Amino acid sequence: MPEGDAVYRTAARLRGALDGRTLTRSDFRVPQHATADLTGRAVLITLSRGKHLLTRVEGGLTVHTHLRMDGSWLVTPAGRRTAPGDRVRLILANAEWQAVGVRLGMVDLVRTGDEARLVGHLGPDLLGADWDPDEAVRRLRAAPGRTIGEALLDQRNLAGIGTIFRAETLFLRGVWPWKKVGEIEDLDGLVALAQRLLDANKGHAGTVTTGDRRPANATWVYGRAGRPCRRCGTRISRGEMGMRPQERLILWCAGCQPR
Repeated sequence: MPEGDAVYRTAARLRGALDGRTLTRSDFRVPQHATADLTGRAVLITLSRGKHLLTRVEGGLTVHTHLRMDGSWLVTPAGRRTAPGDRVRLILANAEWQAVGVRLGMVDLVRTGDEARLVGHLGPDLLGADWDPDEAVRRLRAAPGRTIGEALLDQRNLAGIGTIFRAETLFLRGVWPWKKVGEIEDLDGLVALAQRLLDANKGHAGTVTTGDRRPANATWVYGRAGRPCRRCGTRISRGEMGMRPQERLILWCAGCQPR
């Protein structure tokens, strides 16, 4: 699933194509909004909120989308042919550009004043202008018996982090993923590092946490299961965390992140 940095970049692309322009096409291909028509309305702004996207249009309406595992937004010149079949969920276009939502995991149309129904449960956005590390730490500490690996992925605690940045953050802090939140001495430092990693990656495609942008050298543990740790040589471990069916991939180094 795209993480906060990728969704942030997607919002930037949508802003560049749609903001301040009047929609000449509005094609919702999801049953609940099949009859909705936004043509003639100007797009005000598109924002990312963790892994969610909010496109606000004139008349007090907001288009909410979520990429989930397979979704993406493609921005092309207006009028270009779109993908065949049922892959396209939504098209928003103006005289110059069209934004095509492919395999979107969520598509909603709500009053802008009702956005909280969809994103109000989220914790502080790691890449938001109103990022609040103290609030993120407070939410994490509210469940001290929970594993830090599960707590970091809970978007109600802090919004935007996924399996890649979870693995990289915990490795760099030397924290075993199954350690309890209440046992972590410097939770503030851990949260601050997670925010710095996402912020450093929001401006470019791909994930780089080592400082080396070559694909084979870009990460410490993610994507390196079974390979030697770059620091200590221990083979990187791979497993799953969480209750089924919500379990998610986790990678760690048993040498650098001891129990």
